[in-house]
Amino acid sequence: MTVNADTHAVAKATWRDLPAAQQPEYPDAEALRDVVAELQSYPPLVFAGECDQLRARMGAVARGEAFLLQGGDCAEAFDAVSADHIRAKLKTLLQMSAVLTYAASVPVVKVGRIAGQYSKPRSKGTETRDGVTLPTYRGDSVNGFDFTEAARVPDPERLKRMYHASSSTLNLVRAFTTGGYADLRQVHAWNQDFVKSSPSGQRYEALAREIDNALNFMKACGTDPAEFKAVEFYSSHEALLLDYEGALTRTDSRTGKLYDTSGHMVWIGERTRQLDHAHVEFAAQIANPIGIKLGPTTTAEEALTYIDRLDPDREPGRLTFIVRMGADKVRDKLPELVEKVTASGATVAWVTDPMHGNTFEAASGHKTRRFDDVLDEVKGFFEVHKELGTHPGGIHVELTGDDVTECVGGGDEIFVDDLHQRYETACDPRLNRSQSLDLAFLVAEMYRDQ
Repeated sequence: MTVNADTHAVAKATWRDLPAAQQPEYPDAEALRDVVAELQSYPPLVFAGECDQLRARMGAVARGEAFLLQGGDCAEAFDAVSADHIRAKLKTLLQMSAVLTYAASVPVVKVGRIAGQYSKPRSKGTETRDGVTLPTYRGDSVNGFDFTEAARVPDPERLKRMYHASSSTLNLVRAFTTGGYADLRQVHAWNQDFVKSSPSGQRYEALAREIDNALNFMKACGTDPAEFKAVEFYSSHEALLLDYEGALTRTDSRTGKLYDTSGHMVWIGERTRQLDHAHVEFAAQIANPIGIKLGPTTTAEEALTYIDRLDPDREPGRLTFIVRMGADKVRDKLPELVEKVTASGATVAWVTDPMHGNTFEAASGHKTRRFDDVLDEVKGFFEVHKELGTHPGGIHVELTGDDVTECVGGGDEIFVDDLHQRYETACDPRLNRSQSLDLAFLVAEMYRDQ
């Protein structure tokens, strides 16, 4: 596979002439131009053929033949690019995938919020503490987390750090997923440090024994498929910083199409999905599979317009609607969207993000989410699709492989008073490993009931 790194592709980008929300205000425009020029000379992080392969897999999701598991950090951090951190996230996703594949009898498309999720849209441009007002933290790709004037200045050099951190992460993920770690025979090894202390770990271990028995039976029958020895795993992130995404956009030498080679799949966030703004126009020009977050204010007319703009050829797998309504709104707001999109003849993948619509601030000041609210939004999502006879295509969750205390509830009950113990996120609260496995088992049950 060759990709022609045609930097002229960026010059053709009509999105540059449009307003773009949530972009950093860099104090030195010339420094930004120098960084963008350097990024344009860097090799692609992913290849066009891999993006095409994911688009085909997402086509199966859209047609009701597979289920998407998309998860990872709210915002990645440069200081967390280590083998232990990456392995822990991957292990959690592999365990969730094993649960969904075996318990729900459905092929699972595995996509990480990984190797590029270093930027975050924010509701406010500034943050005030003790009478001091500074620019808000927008992720390690933009500025520093420390509440100091120097740390909070947007620095374009961080875009290069994001590229190198993403490259290191992808390199390790590829090694783990193809080098034996993701072999289904490792289904017990993924759980060794977890099973004794956790109810969800013990439940997983029982399922792992069943998988083992099935594998042994197949081997005894003379069947030992290569698919069990490695997994397809794809990267994704929000295409927020258009200077970075544009600099990594390349022309595919096979087809002449543009691909954003910063990740296999990119999505447009709830705060940047304005139809007449740059993010939608940028996404319309690239051939990657595209996601778009739809909140409770989304109208059916907007959804249909997104399809016209982003999927004019009506190709299953091109467009994923990631709905983030909130547990109290999903049953009221989602049906009209699904009905009218289905009636239009478009085949999109419908995925639930049960995290972002269910955030609240605890008395301690910590942003958190109730596991029961997360679960209830997933239930509502499945109920709507069951009622309409459509396919609930997947889940999109913020999670970590670490035993953090950021969301309350779950099988290993975390209380509001526990949040301070291991509250490590720089932005939004994530499900820990136990809560993630709890969710996978519950989603598998819902899927079977469809």
